Amino acid sequence: MTKYIKWLGLIFGVVIINVLLFSPGFIGLGFSGGAFATALSVTLLFGSVMALFYGSYTLLFKQPVVLPVKQIETHEDYVEALSFYRRIKVLEEDITLGLSQLSRMKKKKETLLNVLNQRFDPGELSYKKFASVTLEVEKLLYLNIRSVLNRLHVFDEAEYAALMKSKSSKIPPKLFQEKTKVYNDYLSYVKDSLHTNEEILLKLDQLLLEISRLDSFEAGDIEQMPCMQDIDQLIKHTKLYRQ
Repeated sequence: MTKYIKWLGLIFGVVIINVLLFSPGFIGLGFSGGAFATALSVTLLFGSVMALFYGSYTLLFKQPVVLPVKQIETHEDYVEALSFYRRIKVLEEDITLGLSQLSRMKKKKETLLNVLNQRFDPGELSYKKFASVTLEVEKLLYLNIRSVLNRLHVFDEAEYAALMKSKSSKIPPKLFQEKTKVYNDYLSYVKDSLHTNEEILLKLDQLLLEISRLDSFEAGDIEQMPCMQDIDQLIKHTKLYRQ
């Protein structure tokens, strides 16, 4: 839907530009003037047609190029890279969930930092500790998405579909089982990573709730907060699992 909206916007933009260029009420270019005006009109008209054709091809027919994982840096990069794999039918729901997690992570981080700015001074130790764990959790979620992207990059959808269609009728049972296990491992890893991300987002919600409930406390009490301890354990467990 987005690409069709962009395509209609391109058409509308080209039409508006040509109206401004050739309408007598505006610039008033045409083909009945001098040689220079005629040549300029032809050039601009040809350029408009070429821009329309090239833009239409790029938006409607050109195949998207997957962004290399090592080049992913920003939130938008992660969204673009993950969106590329929506075409994998067997993982369509998982990809949608991953994109939702990216969106929710961004929103929760902004909300947490906003609450911290309202309750603490940025120079306070309490602010720094809460902000630090928020950024660490965000980093962990992106790490999980990066790992998912690495698996998706080598996942052969066509071979998987062919394997499921054959149902071992054309290959030896043992080989079929081994190949099936490999692909099931791919799918399980993606789902496990996304489940971990759901835990991360839940812990952030709990952390936000605990902060909102606190009236006063010492910076040294932060590590004793149940949610902070849960987050610390989750980070340690996930990092150990990734090694």
